[in-house]
Amino acid sequence: MNHESMPILLVEDNYNDVLLIQRAFRKAGIKPPMSIVSDGDEAIAYLSRQGQYVDTERFPIPLLVLLDLKLPRRSGLEVLAWIRQQPELRRLLVVVLTSSQENSDLAQAYDLGANSYLVKPVEFQDFVKLIELIDAYWFKTNQIPQFFAT
Repeated sequence: MNHESMPILLVEDNYNDVLLIQRAFRKAGIKPPMSIVSDGDEAIAYLSRQGQYVDTERFPIPLLVLLDLKLPRRSGLEVLAWIRQQPELRRLLVVVLTSSQENSDLAQAYDLGANSYLVKPVEFQDFVKLIELIDAYWFKTNQIPQFFAT
């Protein structure tokens, strides 16, 4: 599978983190189509194809959601719970990408059905390595559910 066929939805409210994540993907040589939303309500609108997100050409169904936990309006945990309640999205790959190292956040994310829980590295080079690992595991090694196979 090439990077152009692996759409990602990045749910992140911190503009500096968005830039850092985009830069880490570029540095790693990974160029998937990436849509970005900045709060939990917007993530749900995107995934439920509401409002401006009805156009799947412009806003493709993601193969992977990178989900921050600490979001305005609706938290990442609330978004994750909503995703897992939607029959058409329940197999969606959701990787929590957060600064939180709280055991309660970690436990709750897995209880709600997160596929993975990753803590954002502090150093940029470590961030690039993390993005390379995401690519290697989720897009090259992991078997993708039939719903998402292209």
